[in-house]
Amino acid sequence: MRVRFAPSPTGALHIGGARTALYNWLLARGGPHGPNGEEGTFVLRIEDTDRERSTPENVEQILDALRWLNLDWDEGPVFQSQRAGRHREALEELLASGRAYHSSATAQEVRAYKERHGWERGFRGEPESAGAVRLRYPDAGETGFDDVVRGKIRFANSSRDDPVIARADGSLLYNFAVAVDDLDAGITHVVRGEDHISNTPTQLLVFDALGVQPPVYAHLPLLYGPDGRKLSKRHGAASVQELRAAGYLPEAVDNYIALLGAGFSADEEHFSLQELAKRFRLERVSKNPAIFDEQKLRHMNGRHLRELGIDELTRRLEEYTGRHGLRGAVEISAEKIQTLADFWPLVSFLFDGP
Repeated sequence: MRVRFAPSPTGALHIGGARTALYNWLLARGGPHGPNGEEGTFVLRIEDTDRERSTPENVEQILDALRWLNLDWDEGPVFQSQRAGRHREALEELLASGRAYHSSATAQEVRAYKERHGWERGFRGEPESAGAVRLRYPDAGETGFDDVVRGKIRFANSSRDDPVIARADGSLLYNFAVAVDDLDAGITHVVRGEDHISNTPTQLLVFDALGVQPPVYAHLPLLYGPDGRKLSKRHGAASVQELRAAGYLPEAVDNYIALLGAGFSADEEHFSLQELAKRFRLERVSKNPAIFDEQKLRHMNGRHLRELGIDELTRRLEEYTGRHGLRGAVEISAEKIQTLADFWPLVSFLFDGP
């Protein structure tokens, strides 16, 4: 089994992305896999083709968040922007086979085509000598896949526009580059958020055009807050960095986000990362939205915190607060705090001068 986590470095690693990374890591570490009992491989790929928003600082934020969560990778980080030559080679293969074609059609021309042929009809262009490159969709039938989480998913080919996979300036678009990168990395299972479902049929056609079998797909439900709205800053911490700054432990964050829709029994909720890897099964993941409740994370964090022991808890609190000589204060407060951030407001009076 070869899995990958492929974030775009356009900001901090949010909680939903962390869950995706964790689920892929658990699959790779939960081996052995296959008839020969081999270990899984976790590949880290940085999808940095958004030239304006992708920055080295954001890349480092993501790597730092993964390290803090103790999610080590076996290969990478592979930077998508450094694979332009390979992407171009695959694009030329599709052009030569007739599975892709140059097109200068504008948005207005696509609209006019639909007005002539009906709005349910996907755009089909005529090959030209130059322009953007479009992938050719079949005129009939369906493109679909059996999603491990969501079951059978099918798209009518006739209703889908021939998608642009390369701009006229030669730069490649997301769906084409992703499929080529997954192919070359030998990815066997693509586990990602359900917001990528609509991307999948185009990626499947790229695999088909290149004459290879696609990976297995599993699309995870999105995370919501307790109010039933999509998770955002209004619900509290929205990124791994914010959770870290708020005094949560990586062990607790891993434990809590692993349970969000993973199908564990309600009687089983306290696990180490290693125990999670042994127990996690992709087939048990629910297709229903999962609820992220920071109060439940606080409770779980308090339990993990007290399992550290006084010596380790003191070390982490001294690192978190930037202070030393805290052991005595830790001994009298350990049962009263749920996060590292709770500690100093509770005991600071012990260190105040007269």
